[in-house]
Amino acid sequence: MLISALLLIAGFALLVKGADSLVDGSVSIAKKHGIPNLVIGLTIVAFGTSAPELVVNLTSAFSGTTDLALGNIIGSNIANVFLILGVCALLYPLKVQRNTVWKEIPLSFIAALMVFVLANDASFAGFSVDGIGAIGAGDGIVLLCFFAIFLNYIFVLAKQGSDEEGMLAGEEEKKLTVGQSYVRAVGGLAALVVGGSWIVKGAVAFASSFGISESVIGLTIVAVGTSLPEFAASLAAVRKKQVDIAVGNVVGSNIFNIFWILGISALVSPMPLGPGSSVDLAFLLASSSLLFLFMFAGKRHALDRWQGALFLALYAFYIVFLVAL
Repeated sequence: MLISALLLIAGFALLVKGADSLVDGSVSIAKKHGIPNLVIGLTIVAFGTSAPELVVNLTSAFSGTTDLALGNIIGSNIANVFLILGVCALLYPLKVQRNTVWKEIPLSFIAALMVFVLANDASFAGFSVDGIGAIGAGDGIVLLCFFAIFLNYIFVLAKQGSDEEGMLAGEEEKKLTVGQSYVRAVGGLAALVVGGSWIVKGAVAFASSFGISESVIGLTIVAVGTSLPEFAASLAAVRKKQVDIAVGNVVGSNIFNIFWILGISALVSPMPLGPGSSVDLAFLLASSSLLFLFMFAGKRHALDRWQGALFLALYAFYIVFLVAL
């Protein structure tokens, strides 16, 4: 128990420091190379902060604990929207770019919808090579194909260069050389990955001692633990008024989690759905749907404080539901 507590404390310390370093370095790279902040948020930050999910899922897939792997992705994506964006919107209203509203957010919804369809392909088609209620190797290939399309979109976006919407005029930034910028970004990513890993190990040790099931651990403790890098990075970005990175990080991570991480995990080992997975998938679809709808409720293309509060209330309801199940 003492070792678990020390892992948690050290993990949180690494997350906080790593998030600051990552955001500073990423913003500096964007400025120096004329890359929009949105692109940085959707690629470097999103990929780096999704690394804990990738590590946990591959480890789970190779060890055969597929309930943990699938629960980790579904739970992380729900936490990313309801918990992380909920907290960030409460702290500072999040103005969202047009590209994010009409392209990235809908793509994250398509990703969630794909999980639902592929997991229930047997029910829709009457047969399945993967087995009833499972995401198998064939489904993994489909997800990876969508990920290739997403990467192509990012490449096109990056070729457009710096856009005025992606840069915030008059913002405070630390003066860093090119070398310092990359060192901070890479060092921040490394700290986030290690910190997230330590937190997950400590949290799982606590949960296991109380006899909590593997699926619930994946949907709650592991999901929130692997989402802590996104949480820390988004909070740091909001504090620096870099809302493009805060929102792009979350949306990009959700797309990465499903198309990239779940796709690779399915190639390693088929992942059958548990008895309560339909509810989890419903919350996953609801999170992406509400995020898109809220772009047109209240202040246009922005996430207001009352919407953030609603997100947090929905997440609290979901956790209570899981615990009571």
